[in-house]
Amino acid sequence: MYFPERLRNLLPKKKSPTELDKHYDNIELEKGDFLAMVIAAFLTFMPILLIAMAVIYGILLLFVR
Repeated sequence: MYFPERLRNLLPKKKSPTELDKHYDNIELEKGDFLAMVIAAFLTFMPILLIAMAVIYGILLLFVR
């Protein structure tokens, strides 16, 4: 049982909302971080959006034809 206790100690502790706000207020972005986050979001959500649009388009084709 030594291993799970050790893992549990590595996990983040539960913090109050004020502690979380204080923690996230101290985070500063570097020069290219915003652009990198936008590109990452685009690469993450675009395939999902394209698949959803293809499914909707396929369903519409079934009903229209």
